[in-house]
Amino acid sequence: QLQASGGGLVKAGDSLKLSCAASGGAVFNYHMGWFRQAPGKEREFVAGFRRSGATYYVDSVKGRVTISRVNAKNTVYLQMHSLKPEDTAVYYCAATSTVRWPAMTSDDHHSWGQGTLVTVSS
Repeated sequence: QLQASGGGLVKAGDSLKLSCAASGGAVFNYHMGWFRQAPGKEREFVAGFRRSGATYYVDSVKGRVTISRVNAKNTVYLQMHSLKPEDTAVYYCAATSTVRWPAMTSDDHHSWGQGTLVTVSS
């Protein structure tokens, strides 16, 4: 089970850190991902954290976003900097047992957090 938190209303240029706390399974046993869904748009992959520790980012967030994992807290984080209005979305964390990497599709992921809303004002 995944619990996402940390969203909020921020201004363009601000930073925000999202958290995804897991229970019932260790995050290091899965590829973990962050997705987002903006109003009226499809859910899209943002960043992934491989079991081994490798990371992957989509081009639209590369250089502004860092995904990390703290095994002791069984939590995955998404640190976002230089936020833009187009980053406004509901952010979801997800876990997958697939061995494929990067696992970028929603169908790859079997467990989802409830979503946390990030709103970036201009």
